[in-house]
Amino acid sequence: MASYKVGRLSEDMKRELAVLLRELKDPRISQMLSIVRCEVSADCSHCKVHVSAIEGEDATIQSVKGLKSASGFLRREIGNRLHLRKCPELHFVADSSIAYSAHINQILADLEPAGEQETSEDEE
Repeated sequence: MASYKVGRLSEDMKRELAVLLRELKDPRISQMLSIVRCEVSADCSHCKVHVSAIEGEDATIQSVKGLKSASGFLRREIGNRLHLRKCPELHFVADSSIAYSAHINQILADLEPAGEQETSEDEE
């Protein structure tokens, strides 16, 4: 039964953090920052938040620094919005999955025109 609570809390925290990120005014935090996933520990005392920026890894690292300085504010706001007695401690981790997926997408886009040229030469 505890796993349902942890999973539900993870999704709720992810949703609320996404809303709160838009309200932060720290210039280090990227405007194109997204939350990849939240992992709440079994005892609900820690939450690891994986974030990624479209601008690249440097922007993600700078955003993590800004988020770490705003973690107290974010923790208080999440506790109030989700009506939690004890809000988990937030740990922000830079994740490069969005940049990696954009890189794979670019590779696939580069391969597509080459594949079309080979098929048109074979038909002639």
